[in-house]
Amino acid sequence: PRVNSSLSSDELLLEDLETEGERQLKSLLHQQLDTSVSIEQCKSKRRCFAPAAFYKPFGEEAAGALSLSQFQALQESDKETSSLRELGLSDSEILLWK
Repeated sequence: PRVNSSLSSDELLLEDLETEGERQLKSLLHQQLDTSVSIEQCKSKRRCFAPAAFYKPFGEEAAGALSLSQFQALQESDKETSSLRELGLSDSEILLWK
């Protein structure tokens, strides 16, 4: 913060203070205006995203009256299937695995 010389050190003018928002905007502006970019910098900023999750509810299999143990077995089977799907296996590969 800048201090006006006519004021004592504790009396700062609010308009002379730089806020965090202004600091962030200045930083973003400098990043946009800086055109000297290397491939290494671009690679370091690259983000890797996980593949989208595929959710398939087991409503058809759970339709009707089931006992608690039958429903829990169905739920466990669904958990296994979803974990295999997260590993990247297709539906036919999952059927072959089971």
